Amino acid sequence: MGTAAVSIIGFDSAWTDSPKAPGALCTIRIDGAGRRTLVQPALVSFDQALATIAAETAPLRIVALDQPTLVPNATGMRPVDRVAASLISWLGGGVQPANRAKIGMFDDAAPIWRFKERLAAIEDPEASRVASDGLYLMEVFPALALPSLEPGFDGRLRGPRYNPARRKTFALASWRAVIASVRRQAIEAGIAELADWADALDRVETPRKADQDRIDAVLCALIGLHWLVRPRDASIMIGDLGTGYMVAPASPSVRARLEAAARVCAVPVDLGRRPTGA
Repeated sequence: MGTAAVSIIGFDSAWTDSPKAPGALCTIRIDGAGRRTLVQPALVSFDQALATIAAETAPLRIVALDQPTLVPNATGMRPVDRVAASLISWLGGGVQPANRAKIGMFDDAAPIWRFKERLAAIEDPEASRVASDGLYLMEVFPALALPSLEPGFDGRLRGPRYNPARRKTFALASWRAVIASVRRQAIEAGIAELADWADALDRVETPRKADQDRIDAVLCALIGLHWLVRPRDASIMIGDLGTGYMVAPASPSVRARLEAAARVCAVPVDLGRRPTGA
């Protein structure tokens, strides 16, 4: 990365761009001296997200988006979704299939395609790790990242239930555990504003879905930061740039489980990875 300034933008898009249920976006900035600061998460539409991204002045900008960015399949699941689902279901959750039949999400008129066209970013995660300038886009998935970011979530049926909109499954203990994980990541990364933000959110007595969206935007940015600054072995890229992919942190146990599922599904892992040291 050198000394180039970077803006890592985490965007939880909410997929359909509904005014009643906007997404959320936040930014982790790294200046030329390596100092890291947070632009706090805010609720945004796709258009507002584009404006925020365009306003970032760092020579290198990486958008970590919590939404499928490549969906060539007409029905069913993408190959990468099957691999992700193997881990997420083991943790007790689920993966929403991405296909072109989902009107409003991935049909030809879906907002994600207009967003991508206007963003005009380079979609090459491996290249973003070694770039000093440019605008890059990559797909991420907070639920896939959490068991690597927080070992307490890495176990059968131990995935956090932290969506307040799902009243039957929401668990306040899970909510607080996710916040605690964000706080720890913030402290380890030296982002004081993020630790303070997590402390403030932890004091919210009745979390709302919008609060979870903000957390997911933060998690997206943390995934992007992890991808950029940590050793390459600490992350994984499942899938490819043709059928779809995801980038995520990968602890040794999570990597082993994902690689095993990828072999069964004949899905590539770390395709296009640069040589060690890059």
